[in-house]
Amino acid sequence: MDTIIVRSTEAITLLGGGRARAEDLSAALRRAPCLVAADGGAESALKAGHVPRAVIGDMDSLSDAARRRLPPETLYRIDEQDSTDFDKSLRSVDAPMVLGIGFLGRRVDHQLANLNVLARHHDKPCVLIARRDVIFAAPRRVAMELEPGSRVSLFPMAPVRGRSRGLHWPIDGLDMTPGGRVGTSNRVATGNAGPVELEFDAPGMLVILPRAALDAAITALTPAT
Repeated sequence: MDTIIVRSTEAITLLGGGRARAEDLSAALRRAPCLVAADGGAESALKAGHVPRAVIGDMDSLSDAARRRLPPETLYRIDEQDSTDFDKSLRSVDAPMVLGIGFLGRRVDHQLANLNVLARHHDKPCVLIARRDVIFAAPRRVAMELEPGSRVSLFPMAPVRGRSRGLHWPIDGLDMTPGGRVGTSNRVATGNAGPVELEFDAPGMLVILPRAALDAAITALTPAT
C-alpha cells in the first residue's frame, strides 16, 4: 500500500526536475499554493525562492548543495527503481487537485513515461502544464467551458470508446487506441454555445488543451463540494 506523505485541503503544485518556466511555476502556485517537489524539482524550487513542503523521490537528481539548504524533515527518499519520481510523488500526495510543472519537454522518453503515469493515476485529478499545452487524464465524464474553435486533442493510452458534445468532429462510436485511431487536433465546434462534454467507457484517455485553457481544465476536474 502506498504511503501518503502530504495531505492538503488545498491544491498542490508538484514541481519536477524538467524544464519549469518561472511564469508557469508562479501561475501554478497562485492556484495551488502547497508546493511539493519531485526529487530534482527541489533545485528549481530553491532557485525560485521557494522551500517545498516535501521533496519526494529516489534523490539521485538532488545535489548535495540543495540537500543542505532543505530541512531534513522535508526529504522523503523512496528507493525504488521501477517507477519515476513523478509516479512516486503523485501517489504519495492527497489533495483535491495537483498541478504538475517540470514533467513535460526536454527528453521525449521522460515525457512519455510521465504521460504513462498520468494515465495510470487517472483517479487523481492532475493537470500537467507546459509552455503551450495542459494535459490531464480524462475521468469517465467531463464537461469543459472552452472557446469555440479551441483545440481539443485526445490521445488514448489504452483502448477507449467515447462520446462527445460540442466538438467539431464527434467521437461517438469510434474505437481509439494508442496504435490506431487517435484524436489529434480536434476542436470546439464554431457554433457551440455550451460546455464541451466528453464521456468514455474506460479510463486511459489523455486530454490535451491549449495553455490558455488551464483554468477550464482545473474547473472541470475539481471535485464537487
